[in-house]
Amino acid sequence: MTAPKARQRGGAALVAAGILLSRIFGLVRNRLLGHYLGAGDGMDALTAAFKFPNILQNLFGEGVLSASFIPVYARLLAEGDEEEAGRVAGAVGALLALTSTVLVLLGIVLAPYAIPLIAPGFLGEKRELTVLLVQITFPGVGLLVLSAWTLGILNSHRRFFLSYASPVAMNLVIIGVLVWQGRRMGPDSMHDEAALAAMVAWASVIGSVAQVLVQMPTVLRVEKRMRVRLALRDRNVQTVLRNFFPVFIGRGVVQISAYADGVIASFVSTGAVAILGYAQVISVLPVSLFGMSVSAAELPAMSSELGSEEAVAAALRARLNDGLHRIAFYVVPSAVAFLALGDIVGGALYQTGRIGRPETVWLWSVLAGSAVGLLAGTLGRLYASTFYALRDTRTPLLFATLRVTVTIVLGVIASLYVPEWLGVSRQWGVAGLTASAGVAAWLEFYLLRRALARRIGDAGVDARYVARLWLSAVLATLPALAAKFALGTARPLLLGAVALPLFGAAYFGVTSLVGVPEATALTGRLRRLTGRA
Repeated sequence: MTAPKARQRGGAALVAAGILLSRIFGLVRNRLLGHYLGAGDGMDALTAAFKFPNILQNLFGEGVLSASFIPVYARLLAEGDEEEAGRVAGAVGALLALTSTVLVLLGIVLAPYAIPLIAPGFLGEKRELTVLLVQITFPGVGLLVLSAWTLGILNSHRRFFLSYASPVAMNLVIIGVLVWQGRRMGPDSMHDEAALAAMVAWASVIGSVAQVLVQMPTVLRVEKRMRVRLALRDRNVQTVLRNFFPVFIGRGVVQISAYADGVIASFVSTGAVAILGYAQVISVLPVSLFGMSVSAAELPAMSSELGSEEAVAAALRARLNDGLHRIAFYVVPSAVAFLALGDIVGGALYQTGRIGRPETVWLWSVLAGSAVGLLAGTLGRLYASTFYALRDTRTPLLFATLRVTVTIVLGVIASLYVPEWLGVSRQWGVAGLTASAGVAAWLEFYLLRRALARRIGDAGVDARYVARLWLSAVLATLPALAAKFALGTARPLLLGAVALPLFGAAYFGVTSLVGVPEATALTGRLRRLTGRA
């Protein structure tokens, strides 16, 4: 393996390791939330309350900042202009701090008027609780936006692990509060649920402070020339701002989709918003681990490519092809696991306390819907990052707008009308939401790939390679399903501990036998490690 490719994969591995660590703690947090709050009104309110700040965080935070700030900042570092890079970093930080402060104040004041936009199906005490939780959580928004700024700086300096592992700090605070206060709850008290939900909201704010603080020492160490001032006339700052607004609108369009899912789910049934939230925590795990890790490591590297137009295009194609194959190798089995083993995954993570087998099966249906577009959505992240590296933020915006429009139209039909047409319970409509998003993700993926081929030449995953992955993953479910038949579903944690490792080992075994390069490379590394041991 060449040195650049080794560094490229090493960066992605560090991102994945940081994300995995934070997601593990996030799953522990959510398991405790499920144990103490289940899928009732308190958890519905807490899930909805986190939605609105999360939308604003995503609008002004990591995704937008990565696409607008990192290409400019990383290019300045590659050219050796550290003085200008420091000015740009300080100016962007000052602008984000000012903007997020205004947003926090507006969010607290306008929270009572925003609930009909977030969850119009919530009424009475449930609505009042949601208002309170939104007001509590909003101060954390500004801090998490600044956390995204620190991520942009650290990624550009190839310090990948810390920025993606920093959410562990927030999760630890929330976990501590849940363990401390959850045991004091009564068996079925809405008052106790509301009190615990409020405590979790406060813990998220304290955790946001911790998340920023753990990153700042390293940021100040790698960016010693930073000057915190607006510097709006600086040419490179203006470039960041020019790129920011198309990406901001594009992310806004994407957030409309997440917002619409929550709104529609609030009309489906009690618990639908909570179940959708539980499922999203699981479904975004492969996207984060494999799509985001590769995309996050590649964006600064792609943005730093120098040379002629032909040389840059060839380098981008090589990076894109390698990244797409790595993503597909891990995401295809994730999709198959959601489809065939979703109850095992959901049961192992959530089936405790107020989450029983019926809720686990409901969760499985939502995960199965997520599997429809999991591969397309994850591969699409890397295509979009390539456009951002080319300083083209408008093309991804156009296709994201189309995707969200299709998602909303199909989502309304699939979640609110199809269950009635099929004569099944309305609760199954939540699965229609995630399946509709998957169909739209395939449309966006196709358009992104075609448009990028016109810019740098064709790059993508070989269809035969993907077919081998799907076949291998399907065969790998057989030992896991055998374990389910033998052990039953009464002890979900034990079943997950046995069945899921069997599935993973079988997948790596089958892909190695059929000669999938990623599998043979991985087994080779494992052999070298065990040989050294």
